[in-house]
Amino acid sequence: MARVLRVARSSSLFGLGSLFYSTSSEVSQASPFLHGGGASRVLAKDRNVQWVFLGCPGVGKGTYASRLSTLLGVPHIATGDLVREELASSGPLSRQLSEIVNQGKLVSDEIIVNLLSKRLEAGEAKGESGFILDGFPRTMRQAEILGDVTDIDLVVNLKLPEEVLVDKCLGRRTCNQCGKGFNVAHINLKGENGKPTISMDPLLPPPRCMSKLITRADDTEEVVKARLRIYNETSQPLEEYYRSKGKLMEFDLPGGIPESWPRLLEALRLDDYEEKQSAAA
Repeated sequence: MARVLRVARSSSLFGLGSLFYSTSSEVSQASPFLHGGGASRVLAKDRNVQWVFLGCPGVGKGTYASRLSTLLGVPHIATGDLVREELASSGPLSRQLSEIVNQGKLVSDEIIVNLLSKRLEAGEAKGESGFILDGFPRTMRQAEILGDVTDIDLVVNLKLPEEVLVDKCLGRRTCNQCGKGFNVAHINLKGENGKPTISMDPLLPPPRCMSKLITRADDTEEVVKARLRIYNETSQPLEEYYRSKGKLMEFDLPGGIPESWPRLLEALRLDDYEEKQSAAA
C-alpha cells in the first residue's frame, strides 16, 4: 500500500489538466434516470478529470468509462482488466487469482492495490494526466487509500435491475481470435411500479467470429449471482461514503448504449462537448 501512495503522490497522473465535475441536485430533479445529483461543471485549473465508475458486475462500467476516456482524453484504468492481464501473464499472482475468480469471490485489497500500483507506475512513465477508474475502489479500505492519494471529483454509480445484470453476464462472449467482446442476450424487461421498460438488443459478432466465441469461466448463473450478492453487501458503505461527500451520482441505465449514452452525457453536462469534438474532427 505504501508503494501505491508513493507512486501516486509523485506522479504526473495527478498533476495536469482542465475541468472536473461535482454533483448538483438541479440535474437530478430534471432527469428520471438520476438519483443523488447530476454533474455541474466546475473549473479546476491544475488537472484533468479524476472520476470513479461504480456498479455491479456486468452493468457496463467498462463500456461507458472507455467511451468517456476517449472523449475526454484521459486514461481508463479498469481493475478487472488488470486482474485478467495478470491471470494471462502466468505471473506470481496468477494461480491465486484464478482460484478467487472461479469461485466468484472479490479480489483482496492487497492484490488490487498491488496491480493498480504497477499501472500507475506505467502511466507515470508515459506522462498520463487525469483518469477514470473502473472497478476501484470496491471497499471502504480501498476508498480510504484512494482518498489519501488524491481528490476524486465525481463518482458515477451505474444501475440496472438484477435480472438484467444476470442475463447480460450470461450472454457475454469473446472471440478467441480477435479478442473482441460481444453479447448474445436479448433483454426486454417490462416496466413495473412506475419503472420504465428496459430493452437491449444483442451485440452479435460478425460471421468471421461466430464460430470462435468463448464464454468466461466465471460467467455461470451461480457464480454471477454470488458476485452480485457480495458486491451489494460491500458496496452500500462505499456509496454512502461518497454520497456524504456530495460526490455520488446514481444513474439508472434506461437501456443499451444507443439509449443510455446520450442520457449519460446529458447528466454529465458533456452533450455539447461531444458535439464540439465531432465538429472539430
